[in-house]
Amino acid sequence: MDTSGLPLLVDDSPEWGSKRLDLDAYLDRIGYRGPRDSSLAALRALHRAHRDSVCFENVDIALGRTVSLDIDAVQRKIVQAGRGGYCYETNLLFAAALDRFGFPVTRLLVRIREGSDKRRFRSHTALLVRADDTVWLADPGYGYAALIEPLALHPEAGSTVAGWSWRLTTEDGHWLLQYRRPGGWFDIYAFRAEPQYAVDFEAAHYVSSTRPGSPFVGQLVVQRANDEERYRLKNNEFMTEYRSGERRVSVLRPHEAVDAVRTTFGLPLTAEEEQLLHDFLAARQ
Repeated sequence: MDTSGLPLLVDDSPEWGSKRLDLDAYLDRIGYRGPRDSSLAALRALHRAHRDSVCFENVDIALGRTVSLDIDAVQRKIVQAGRGGYCYETNLLFAAALDRFGFPVTRLLVRIREGSDKRRFRSHTALLVRADDTVWLADPGYGYAALIEPLALHPEAGSTVAGWSWRLTTEDGHWLLQYRRPGGWFDIYAFRAEPQYAVDFEAAHYVSSTRPGSPFVGQLVVQRANDEERYRLKNNEFMTEYRSGERRVSVLRPHEAVDAVRTTFGLPLTAEEEQLLHDFLAARQ
């Protein structure tokens, strides 16, 4: 697939609100101390810092709150309050920072696979970024299987970082991102290199955050990873995945799950939010 035309220019359209991002506060939030330029080294370091610092979580959606994709609302939540977010929030925040660094960025909507070939609507956000005259897939906001560093957008491109492996392949006109498990390669998601606009994300976000049957509506989903382990909490079920492929699953009591949200996943919660989340989980035992 030809990627020579994507992306070439920095997208400074007001629809993304990138100029309203408090860049200093964002970089402090993720602990980034590197150069502020559009080099591949900066992209890799920024990607890793964001992935390591910003947790994937849908606490607000689970509690029935309205979630906004406006850059001011996103940075109040993630940058100022120290919370995480789900992919629309966290990857669009990351894209705004890339804009400010001077990277050409294409924002994508992709189809989740998670091991299934069932055709789903485009419900995840990923990014294409040009650095050092190469197009890279960037996605620090996927959650448990988020790329640690960007992956070159080439068929059969592969990357192994900290013992975790990903690769890109193609299928039926789509790019396919996979990661390696003990049994072989596991499909994460499929996408076309087709630019999307703010209105496209608003529509997809509305469906993902309000429609009954959405994986983010009516259940708690919190995920994060470090170089050693991957953690997933789905309502009261807590899973840890290790580089060896071993998985450990436990069922937590509501107060234990709330404690995991605060400690393992590092999310600051108010006393009211802790109680609301406890009651939410108790109803799903």
